[in-house]
Amino acid sequence: MGVLEETYGFKRMCVRGSRAGRMPLMEARSLLGGTRGVSLPFTDHCEPLANTSEEFAELWNSALDAGKARKWRYLELRGGKQWLPDAPASLRFHSHILDLKGGEEAVFARFEGSVRQAIRKAQKSGVTIEIRHDIQGMEAYYQLHCRTRKKHGLPPQPWVFFLNIARHLLSKGLGVLVLARSEQIAVAGAIFFCGRRAVYKFGASDESRQEARANNLVMWEGIRWLAAHGSEELDFGRTSVGNEGLRRFKAGWGTKEGTLEYVKYELGRARFRVDKDRASGWHNQIFSRMPIALLRAAGSVMYRQMT
Repeated sequence: MGVLEETYGFKRMCVRGSRAGRMPLMEARSLLGGTRGVSLPFTDHCEPLANTSEEFAELWNSALDAGKARKWRYLELRGGKQWLPDAPASLRFHSHILDLKGGEEAVFARFEGSVRQAIRKAQKSGVTIEIRHDIQGMEAYYQLHCRTRKKHGLPPQPWVFFLNIARHLLSKGLGVLVLARSEQIAVAGAIFFCGRRAVYKFGASDESRQEARANNLVMWEGIRWLAAHGSEELDFGRTSVGNEGLRRFKAGWGTKEGTLEYVKYELGRARFRVDKDRASGWHNQIFSRMPIALLRAAGSVMYRQMT
C-alpha cells in the first residue's frame, strides 16, 4: 500500500469486523473518478479476510457505512464475489496459477514443449540473467517497459511508481526483478512480488530481439528463484477475456486457469454496476503512435484518475 500512497496519494483503510474479519481498502480521490473505495487499486485480486457469510456481511456493511460517510461514488471489491452470489460481476477476467511445488524438474515438465524449447534456445543464445533488487536495475527495466507499453498502445505507469516499488518492495526482499541481457544490452525483464503465492506483476522485452526468446528465460529464472525462496504458487495475473494470445501464453506454462470476478456498488444509486473492460479499443492505436515522452506524460496524468 505504501507504493500507492506515495505514488498516487491514495489513503489506506482497513474495515475490521467484531470477529476476525478484515477488508483492506484504499480511498482514491481524483478529479475525473471522484472519491471511491477500492480493495485494492491496481491489484488483480484481493480477497476479503472472512471465513463465514456473517463475517463478510459485517465487513461489507461497515465498508458501505464508511463510504456513505466519506461520500464515495462507489465501492469496488476485487475478490469476495462468492459472498455476493446475487450481485452481477462488474468485470470478469481469466486467472492463471502455477504450482511451484515438487521440485524444479517437475515444474519444468509441466510447461508446453514450445515453452521448454524457447527457454533452451535463450540459454544457448548466450542470454544472461541478473537478479536485481536495486534502483539501477529498475531503471534498465523501465526503458523496456515504456517501449513495450507503446507497442501495446498503452501509456506506461509513471517512473515514480516503479521507483517506489524498488524502494518499498524490492529492497526489502518483498519483490524481485529478473533482467535479461544480450551482448550487455537489457532485452527483457519481469517484476515479481514475493510470498507463499507470488505474483508476476510486470513484464517487458525488446521487440527487435524477440528471436533470442529472452522473455521466456526471464520467466523461467523468476520461477526458479521464487520456488527456491519459499513460494508455493505463482499468480500470473489477470487476463482480459478477449485476449486469447495472452491467455495461450500463460496456459503454456502449465498453469491452472480460473475466473476473477469483481463487484462494484454505486452508493448514490444503491445498485451494483456492470463495467466494460477497456484494456483494448480505439485508444490503443492512438497511444501506439505517440512518442514515448508524450506517453509517459499521459501516463502520469491518467493513472491517478484510475484504480
